[in-house]
Amino acid sequence: MPSDGLKRPQPPSFAVPGSWTSWTDAEPELAVLLDAGGLATVRRAAEAAARWHGAQRRPTGEPYTVHLFEALEVIVRGAGERDPEVLAATLLHDVAEDTPTTVAEIEAEFGPVVAEYVDWLTKPPVVSKRDKRAAKVAYLRRLREAPAQVVAVKLADRASNVSTLDRMPPDFQRRYYAETVTYVMPLAEGVPFFAGWFADWARRFAHLR
Repeated sequence: MPSDGLKRPQPPSFAVPGSWTSWTDAEPELAVLLDAGGLATVRRAAEAAARWHGAQRRPTGEPYTVHLFEALEVIVRGAGERDPEVLAATLLHDVAEDTPTTVAEIEAEFGPVVAEYVDWLTKPPVVSKRDKRAAKVAYLRRLREAPAQVVAVKLADRASNVSTLDRMPPDFQRRYYAETVTYVMPLAEGVPFFAGWFADWARRFAHLR
């Protein structure tokens, strides 16, 4: 306890993702946490994500699938999620937005629940750059109405992205910090694990305010 006698909040025990970057990393722990059917569902989602995203890269230059497994690690190891359909949606959350794959194709392979989650997490296409910002804000605001499972996936997705924010250009860092604080952190209020994680993250990146 601090010398002034005050009990101060401690940061979450799960600090940042980074241990899981592929199915090889994730499978041993998931095999303990899930039954055989659930593990098979998540494995199929990992395979589909790799197939559909192909050679896509993150802005940092890493394979795009690294982000997906980081988000999976956050929601499993941090938030304690065990529902195979939520975990599958975590791995597939950008497929309909960033690849030619449709929500209907996701439903055909993974069923209506996973497809619904991914649909919630997919920003609508925009015609011009001028409309892009407004569309993104509308999408983030709409998530206030989303099922709790969808919100959890979005928070895990954003936790992966902001954990490497210091590797991005300075102007992007400031914009993304402001967006996260304004639109994403309110989604974490009252949500176990995520409320504490994002509060700790915001303190660590407070220089971007």
